[in-house]
Amino acid sequence: MNSSIVQLLASEKLNGDNYAAWKSNLNTILVVNDLIFVLADECPQTPASNANRTSRKAYDRWVKANEKARFYILASMTDVLTKKHESLTTAKEIIDALKAMFGQPEWSLRHEAIKYIYTKRMNEGTSIKEHVLDMMMHFNIAEVNGGAIDEANQVSFILESFSKSFIPFQTNVSLNKIEFNLTTLLNKLQRFQTLTIGFQNARSLSRLEQERWSQLK
Repeated sequence: MNSSIVQLLASEKLNGDNYAAWKSNLNTILVVNDLIFVLADECPQTPASNANRTSRKAYDRWVKANEKARFYILASMTDVLTKKHESLTTAKEIIDALKAMFGQPEWSLRHEAIKYIYTKRMNEGTSIKEHVLDMMMHFNIAEVNGGAIDEANQVSFILESFSKSFIPFQTNVSLNKIEFNLTTLLNKLQRFQTLTIGFQNARSLSRLEQERWSQLK
């Protein structure tokens, strides 16, 4: 298991109160690793001894994908929930059981996600990467529950959610009518925050030097 998957699994372990965010994280992991199909497709029948290569390959692929998906799901829950569900043999059985326990109606999840997107405001000093990824997670929650937001509007919501230190960035985008996709936006924002922090640190050092000189006079 690579480090990025470990971080995602650890960042939002299912505890019963965070089902929507957990499911969004899990979907991301399963999609990226080409495992999501085991939640929709039934396991192919066990190939007969004279089965052709295609049938055997399809069966083996499903079995291996199910084992991996099942492992990721169990690893992303609290120990109590893991113990409760480890006897289930397929990833879909586990997901269905968890949905019955914690799932909310789609309209409720969609409403909560969209409300969060409209009202979210970045706190001063927050990592811009963490803020944008948090917004993207809620875009995903809205989408999987029937409230898809196109990328242009996702960018707009992110731009409107910044703290005051990003006003120069917002102004530049507005005046120059710059268009971004989510990837380029995040890259530009991280660079802007790094440069801003560097400038602020340099200004603080300059002020400190001035104070030292004034004390020597």
